[in-house]
Amino acid sequence: MVEVTLWSGLKSFTGGQQTVEVEAKNVGELLEALADKYPALQPTIEAGVSVAVDGKIIASSLTEPINADSEVFLLQQLKGG
Repeated sequence: MVEVTLWSGLKSFTGGQQTVEVEAKNVGELLEALADKYPALQPTIEAGVSVAVDGKIIASSLTEPINADSEVFLLQQLKGG
């Protein structure tokens, strides 16, 4: 299981939990597992999020590996120009 810390605005989609656990071996599996376990997160994930794995921001690589002991954060994707 991978422990994922969500930004505080998402707690209402996970029953008030800011930290959740899902089965995943890479970023793509992580996002899919979060959407499956917490369907209310699906629109936010589809709109675009970033994932931080062990301090490295992953904006688009769905194959980036995640270990069971990795520190994982789901972050708002920053957009701008």
